[in-house]
Amino acid sequence: MKLASFAVPTPLGPRHRVGVRDDSGLVDVTTAYACVLDDRGEAAPIEVAEAIAPPEMLAFLRRGERAIEAAREAAAFAADGGNSGVERGPDGARLVFDPGEVELLSPLPRPNSLRDCMAFEEHVENTLGEPPDAWYDLPVYYKGNPDSVVGPGATVEWPSYTDRLDYELELAAVVGREGRDVPVAAANSYIAGYTVLDDFSARDTQLREMQGNLGPAKGKDFANALGPYLVTPDAFDPTEATMTAAIDGETVSEGTPGEMYHSFAEILAHVSASETLYPGDVIGSGTVGGGCGLETGRFLEPGETVALSIEGIGTLENRVIEPTE
Repeated sequence: MKLASFAVPTPLGPRHRVGVRDDSGLVDVTTAYACVLDDRGEAAPIEVAEAIAPPEMLAFLRRGERAIEAAREAAAFAADGGNSGVERGPDGARLVFDPGEVELLSPLPRPNSLRDCMAFEEHVENTLGEPPDAWYDLPVYYKGNPDSVVGPGATVEWPSYTDRLDYELELAAVVGREGRDVPVAAANSYIAGYTVLDDFSARDTQLREMQGNLGPAKGKDFANALGPYLVTPDAFDPTEATMTAAIDGETVSEGTPGEMYHSFAEILAHVSASETLYPGDVIGSGTVGGGCGLETGRFLEPGETVALSIEGIGTLENRVIEPTE
């Protein structure tokens, strides 16, 4: 199942919704689930639907498996309702939207937290040389800025302090359950889904600040793109998917998550050691081998569009603009 966050225009401004992407378009989960409850005779279908399947993704994920199951029921109702002519919820709200008439947002417009790993050996070798022993022993990561997240189609403003802007082709796992000291064998059950991550990097700034044996910070915190969808684990195999990056239509990077040295299960177990994972935590895989300009020599230029694609999830596309644009 492909979950989405999207904004519907209204006279009072955009209204954020959680959706399921299917052949009919974007199904409004909360509204369609209200229809399910109404059919069952629920006295307050809208209020109950908003409690079980809230229209905001972070709150939705905090409801756990009950919200996921509600989304499945909502999508099934919308498919059947479309055949029987049902197009509106109990309050008159629409069930299904064409993607072209709404704004597709980051699946998690504001994650609970953002961590990014460095789990691809080829990327480490291409950028740092021979990986140290600690890299093989630990799935190292840094904590990013969850307030810097942008979605598909959003522009990314060129930071004033860099002359070398880079993309990073990554897969991200989104946590769906609270847990602490999670064993590797159980860790995959804590993943709500997967999405594409572009960890934009100000390379000159990043490399300079890390000479101080800390960071990255300003070199990373200005923009992290997520999207276009959050795909549930039953519908996505991270070991098989093809990953590609293109700049203005020209393919510049290719890879697969199957090349990760540390699996997401190992990463989640490490992160949760004496530390609590929460729904809405985002954990990036790190850059696939050859998945950035620091490796290929092809950096971004103002006005260019970078498109990251992962088979089974979709394409995350963002245009880089000058601050004055």
